[in-house]
Amino acid sequence: MSGYSLLSGIRVLEVAQLAPSSVGGHLADLGAEVIKVETGAGDPVRTGGALAVGGPDGPAFLHLRWNRGKKSVRLDLRDEAGKAAFRDLARESDVVIEGTRAGYLDWLGLGYDVLAEANPRLVFCQISGLGTEGPYRKLGSGGPVFDAYAGLREVNTPDTPPTEGMAGSTTPPIAMHALGSYGAMGILAAILHARETGKGSSLAVAGIDVATGWLPDGVDAELNEQRTVPRPGWLPDGRLPDWPRLEAYRTKDGAAILMGAHVEKFWRHFCAAVGKPELSEIDLSNADEGAAERAETVWRELRSIFATRTRAEWIELFVEHDIAGGPVNTFADVPADPHFQARPTTYATGDDATGPLEMLVSPVRLTGHEFAPGMPPELGADTYDVLRHVAGYDHDTASKY
Repeated sequence: MSGYSLLSGIRVLEVAQLAPSSVGGHLADLGAEVIKVETGAGDPVRTGGALAVGGPDGPAFLHLRWNRGKKSVRLDLRDEAGKAAFRDLARESDVVIEGTRAGYLDWLGLGYDVLAEANPRLVFCQISGLGTEGPYRKLGSGGPVFDAYAGLREVNTPDTPPTEGMAGSTTPPIAMHALGSYGAMGILAAILHARETGKGSSLAVAGIDVATGWLPDGVDAELNEQRTVPRPGWLPDGRLPDWPRLEAYRTKDGAAILMGAHVEKFWRHFCAAVGKPELSEIDLSNADEGAAERAETVWRELRSIFATRTRAEWIELFVEHDIAGGPVNTFADVPADPHFQARPTTYATGDDATGPLEMLVSPVRLTGHEFAPGMPPELGADTYDVLRHVAGYDHDTASKY
């Protein structure tokens, strides 16, 4: 059972492991029938990560997120019978997702050109780390590699063994989590195109491309260095002269608050609310010679002011006086945050192995509809039913797989 029903009637055939599984995950959340083809021990994301759910051998949270609401078919795609079954399923599908090293299905004789002969409306989406062109195309890769390639990941190379983090940093990967959204977006556009024209498409999304394009002021600026000039009104360090109005501050209870009063209205509301109207008279709009000193003066004042109230008290004041900003939460803080509790942010799920679970719903909220996807499937749990009812195999043939 998928999350919503918006994509009801869309069938997706997925051959994906690890982060590329998130592409089909987004589509399943929106209501598509996603048939996950697995080989051997199945998708490694089933047990990936340091946290297990329900017991030491329990599933990973990544698996519970990316593979929820799907069906699992176990096929050996190196075997002629497995290849034949895959072609039969692709013929009855709207989409095929290849989420492995680029060119894997082509190597097996199951690439887009082969599958499109029997299904001209097929949308084929290749999700890979490094793409199909260039000298790195044969390299193995993973989430941190995407970000490091694109300059997104600041890494440490200490002289002694690191004591925290992985892949040289404590920063969570960006592109490995974002590529699922790009893949799903491209697939949905190609489905619309196929319905309009009767012609399928072959798409490609590479993790390094997601990472490289993540920040418009990053690589784009470097590509156009000769056409890029500093914008007047900004400080040499890349900040606005009013940076203290968009800064984080420690609160009385040892927590933190993020001040978001960059807009003049919010800044004046704040100064009035804390009884410091004189702060709003300090010029933070000009990047002249005295800009740094003025900003540091305001920052010191704000640092002292924010230390006089708790985080909760500051949020209450922000809401009451129409001041932009918000709490700085840890993962542990989020479930107790009153705003989190007041919104439809979780759903109940679980099975005998995990016990009852409370999981986050999709960021896409559909008015009037409850988000309630099924648990991720056991490896190969749907092989017989899918081959019997999708591929059209008889009982004896479907039972052989």
